[in-house]
Amino acid sequence: MNEHEQKAILTLSLMAAFADGNKDESERAELKRIADALAGEASINLAALYQDVLLKRVSMPSAVAALTSPEARQLAFEMAVCVCDADGVQSPAEQAFLADLRHALALDVQQSAAYTRQAEAIAALPVGASATDSAVDEAPAAPVFAVAEHASTMSEAEMEKAILNAAILNGALELLPESLSTMAIIPLQMKLVYRIGKSYGFELDRGHIKDFLATLGVGLTSQYLEQAGRKLLGGLLGKIGGGMLGGLGKQAVSSGMSFASTYALGHVARRYYAGGRSFSAQMLRESFDSMLGEAKGLQARYLPEMQAQARSLDTAKIIDMVRRG
Repeated sequence: MNEHEQKAILTLSLMAAFADGNKDESERAELKRIADALAGEASINLAALYQDVLLKRVSMPSAVAALTSPEARQLAFEMAVCVCDADGVQSPAEQAFLADLRHALALDVQQSAAYTRQAEAIAALPVGASATDSAVDEAPAAPVFAVAEHASTMSEAEMEKAILNAAILNGALELLPESLSTMAIIPLQMKLVYRIGKSYGFELDRGHIKDFLATLGVGLTSQYLEQAGRKLLGGLLGKIGGGMLGGLGKQAVSSGMSFASTYALGHVARRYYAGGRSFSAQMLRESFDSMLGEAKGLQARYLPEMQAQARSLDTAKIIDMVRRG
C-alpha cells in the first residue's frame, strides 16, 4: 500500500469520526492529539490532514479516487466502520455516511453488510460479562494505593490477576492485523472497569464507564484511530499469514499502547472505586499517567504471553471472547 492510499484511508477514517456531528471540544482535541502524534511516525502531514477534514476541504470522492486496489478500498471501509462503532452502535448519520462510502468504494453489498454486523456485534455488547482469569498464574505485586474505603469481593491476588490478564489479552489483540481485533480492545477495557466497579459494590452502565475513560484521557474513537493508524502507517493493518507477529511484537513494546493503557486503567479503576468514587478528575488523570509509565516497563516481560494468545485468535474467537468477557 502506497503513501497516497494510506493518506486516503486516514482521511476517510477522520471523516467517519466526524460523521455524527456530535464531537465536543474535548473529543476534537483528542483526535488532533492523535493526528499530531502519528505525524511523527510518517511522512504524511496528519496535522494538516486533520484540519482539512475538520474544515471540509477534502471530499469523499477525492479520497476514494486515491484507492487503487481492492484491498485498500476494503480496508478503508473496515476502518470507517470501526471508527463509527468505537463509541457505540452507529447513529443514523453514521449509517448514512457508511452507506455513501460503500457505494463510492463500489464494494459488494453483502460482504460489507457482513463486516458491519460483526463490528456492530462487538459495539452493542453489554459491559456486564465477567472476564476470564485463565491467562497467567502469577502476577506482579500490586501497586500500593491509599487504604480502601470499600471492600472488594475479589482478593488482592484475584484483582491483580484480572487486571494483568486483561492487559495481556488487549496486548495480544494489538498484535493482530485485523481491524476488528483493534476495535475489540475498547469493549474489553470497559468490561474490566465494570467488573472492578461491581466488585466494590457499584453497578455501572456504559455511559458512566465511557465518562470514566474520557476523564483519564482514554477516548474511544481516538483510541481506535491511534491504534489502527499506527498499524496502517507501519504497513501492518490488513496483512495476513505468518511472519508478522515478531515485527508487531516489537511495535507493541515500543509504542506502549494497549497493554500499558489497560493495565493502568485497571489499577486506577481499582483505586477509584475502592475510595468510593471520591477522587477528582485531576487526581484520576495524574494517577493514570503515573501508572501508565509503570505499565510500559512491564510490557517486555509479558510479550511472550501476548504473542502466544495472538497466535490462537481469529475473528470468530474475538467476537465470542468479547461476548463472554
